[in-house]
Amino acid sequence: MRVQTSDSGQTSAPNSMGSFEWTNVLGVRISAVNLKSATRLIQKAVAEGKKEYVCVRDAHGVVRCQTDPELRSIHNRAFLVTPDGMPLVWALKHAGHSESGRVYGPDLMLSVFEAGRANGLRHFIYGATTKTLEQLQARLLLRFPEALIVGSYAPPFRELSKQEEGDIVDRINRSGADIIWVGLGSPKQELWMARMRERLDASMLIGVGAAFDFHAGLKRQAPRIIQRSGFEWAFRLLCEPRRLWLRYAVVVPTFISLTIVQRLGLRTFPIADEVGGSSASRQRM
Repeated sequence: MRVQTSDSGQTSAPNSMGSFEWTNVLGVRISAVNLKSATRLIQKAVAEGKKEYVCVRDAHGVVRCQTDPELRSIHNRAFLVTPDGMPLVWALKHAGHSESGRVYGPDLMLSVFEAGRANGLRHFIYGATTKTLEQLQARLLLRFPEALIVGSYAPPFRELSKQEEGDIVDRINRSGADIIWVGLGSPKQELWMARMRERLDASMLIGVGAAFDFHAGLKRQAPRIIQRSGFEWAFRLLCEPRRLWLRYAVVVPTFISLTIVQRLGLRTFPIADEVGGSSASRQRM
């Protein structure tokens, strides 16, 4: 196994949270997993009583991390940062992780629900609107009748007061949830998971973004062939041009250009575990 230096580009290294590996993509630790292995690792962590969170990441999020040290640190301290977009899958494969595959948020949610039926995993759903949550729960239970959804909460579209935040912490903890699914959109969901992690008893917090809307039947997913092509961004842009055109006008060329710079060794992208803190060179085998 190779150990990554703090300035390396896409050399694999052991993950600080476990024995599985990751690859440095523009200073963000992307886990070398596929849907099956990510599901297995999450199940194992829950069974062992670990308290972690999972970020489901695409190229847009990696680019955003370039100008947001706090967000980058949150990702680099996560149990897993799964490759949600094909560009990240290609980066993993380029680094030698041939078994890596896309771990798309909506697919991960279904996979964990399916796997959790055997051992009675308890799920709490946090985010979106009351209507979305009602439709989401109904559809999930139709697909997985044995699933244990022990609660849900649609937070207001504003900052919660300390009292409200304390109340929702108590509500989630009383539910006995093993996994909290967080659908607040990025970066809000990552910030929430990192901030609330120590206050929640649930083993795993997983941010899945638009998965709630997709599984509730409120948004259309790209066909599988488009998802695997790496052009899902174009499909989404066609569906929501007014909201997404500026994002993709910046993200696509930025990600491509920075990736080329990293691979050519023209610029280093060290992994920092803490904001302004330690780099990956501190890792040990």
